[in-house]
Amino acid sequence: MPTFALTIFASAFLLFLVQPIVAKQILPWFGGSAAVWATCLVFFQTTLLLGYAYADYTVRRLAPRTAVRLHVVLLVLSVVTLPIIPAAHFKPVGDENPIFLILGLLAATIGLPYFLLSTTSPLLQAWFARRFPGRDPYRLFALSNLASLVALLGYPFLLEPWIATRAQAWAWSAGYVAFVALACVAAFASLKRVGGPVIAIGTSEPVAPALATTSGAAPALAVEPRGGRNVPPSAARQALWCTLAATGSLLLLAVSNHITQNVAAVPLLWILPLTLYLVTFILCFDSSGWYRRKPFLVAVAVALGAMAWILVPSSNLTHHLAIQIGVFSGGLFLACMFCHGELVELKPPPEYLTRFYLMVALGGAVGSALVGIVAPMALPADFELPATLVLCALLLLWQTRRLALPYPALATAALAGTVGLGVWGIDEFYDSTIVATRNFYGVLRVQESDDPGTGKRRQLVHGNIMHGKQYLADDLKRQATSYYSAHSGVGRLIEALHPSTTPIRVGVIGLGAGTLATYGSRGDVYRIYDINPGVIAIARRDFTYLSDSDATIELPLGDARLSLEREPPQNFDVLAIDAFSSDAIPVHLITREAVQVYLRHMKPDGVIAFHVTNRYLDLVPVVEGIAHDLGLTALWIDDDGSLQLANSSSWVLLARDPARLADPRLADAAKPIVPRRDWRVWTDDFNNLLQVLK
Repeated sequence: MPTFALTIFASAFLLFLVQPIVAKQILPWFGGSAAVWATCLVFFQTTLLLGYAYADYTVRRLAPRTAVRLHVVLLVLSVVTLPIIPAAHFKPVGDENPIFLILGLLAATIGLPYFLLSTTSPLLQAWFARRFPGRDPYRLFALSNLASLVALLGYPFLLEPWIATRAQAWAWSAGYVAFVALACVAAFASLKRVGGPVIAIGTSEPVAPALATTSGAAPALAVEPRGGRNVPPSAARQALWCTLAATGSLLLLAVSNHITQNVAAVPLLWILPLTLYLVTFILCFDSSGWYRRKPFLVAVAVALGAMAWILVPSSNLTHHLAIQIGVFSGGLFLACMFCHGELVELKPPPEYLTRFYLMVALGGAVGSALVGIVAPMALPADFELPATLVLCALLLLWQTRRLALPYPALATAALAGTVGLGVWGIDEFYDSTIVATRNFYGVLRVQESDDPGTGKRRQLVHGNIMHGKQYLADDLKRQATSYYSAHSGVGRLIEALHPSTTPIRVGVIGLGAGTLATYGSRGDVYRIYDINPGVIAIARRDFTYLSDSDATIELPLGDARLSLEREPPQNFDVLAIDAFSSDAIPVHLITREAVQVYLRHMKPDGVIAFHVTNRYLDLVPVVEGIAHDLGLTALWIDDDGSLQLANSSSWVLLARDPARLADPRLADAAKPIVPRRDWRVWTDDFNNLLQVLK
């Protein structure tokens, strides 16, 4: 028994530890987009499904000794694919489909090891039931999820802050080799036969131990009969298993996307929803005492309504970090307790264990594929979360249909609330919207409205955040607005270089509406990098900053850091780092290594300008810490947005030459920076989101 338990624990630990390790390695390659994690989860869930299908087939269709030999051979072969370090040729050039590139990258890097880790829990539970007939194998599933939880919580607090990412990959690979040895021992141990009457899998009659073997092999998965004949689960029952699992998976992905797209695309925020999801599996499968059905039915109905309400812009809660995380984390926990608690209520006898887990894995894969692949292609905006809340309410109504009247009535109210609030939110989403489009990098929309005194105004919105606006009146349309006004840090910096008879070269990471191009003079070159082709199309079609600019405009497509790493020195006078995904900062653009890349492209007296405006994160000390580490001078300009057409903005300027930042137009507007020398410098291998939360 200890061998089975230890093997399952090790497999689940490695299975979930590899997820943030690999995701963090490839996140910078795809612009730091939160969608990277959703796509990774599609791969993880789909591979899990394949692993469970393999377990179901080998247990039910192959002789035990044949199945064990096959599994051992695959385990040994998988070691050849190590270490789990993505090959450089998978780095995108700029015009690839990120979803399929990420899926192919993951398959080549961790495909076989992840597949075999996925098979371990159902396979060893089946072997356990064969080795120890009459013992309940389902608690091993709770142990598996406990190991997963330990891995997820241990990563951001015990591993990520102390061990470099590449070293993490090598350490994981060494751990996997140890797991392979342990799994081989467990596989051969499962062939030892225990006496007594048993039930062979796929049958309902007792089989004598001697008759349950072939050529001395151990019997197929078998258990003692429970109260007579065991009836195979119907197709309807299996469909319900799949639906419950899919709903939990949908909620996990949709809530994860919602949180990470509006805060920061870092593993810590991905791990929070996944941790809650796993905790519900642990509690529900460990003991029936954790899931008290009727209280949870009431709680989940209330939680669904609360989450639906917060999604409506009129609630004025969409920008409150604590409320957003609190309500969606609590709501996810309650909804997944309902989904997984109902799963446990419906679990079959152990002889149908592998089919049960196969349906659970199928539901998980379907849910992740709907959010990670189908939704970005089929839905014009992030409507999958309100749709999932409606689905969960429908499922709640179905599961309460035979209970006393208050429960289906409450479920009906939850359904009506999620539908009504969802329709209301969608209606508000389209209010004043003239363009709405969606791709891998998120939802973009162009809104048009009339402002008193200034006339028509257009603004580009990514997620919930405005990324540039333009007033359409002839006397206003060429004025810099929002975060880029003449009083902003970047506006003051560029104006300090004009008027000049010498043209300047300006680099910009993040196009938005193209507002900075309005500062361009004849002879200037503005090279503006953006990873999102949708942004480039909108800036060209729906705004006139680019076409009205007197400067030469260059628009390379692709992740800016990867592009700059490949390009020869650009000799920029100014490089503005202005990349956001909704309100999330792509962390790989604000590290020491990133600044070293930028410096290679700067003139000796050039200035790097970081846009650090953020509702949730205080990034000023982070940028100042990098500047101090690299011997640069930092200057912080925080504009309150009092100028007409402006918004409040915060910019940190970095320069090799302190004299460049001594210009009165800059120095007079500067605010003192409080250094945080007790903070570690952010690097490609380290960042600490908790330190910078406001």
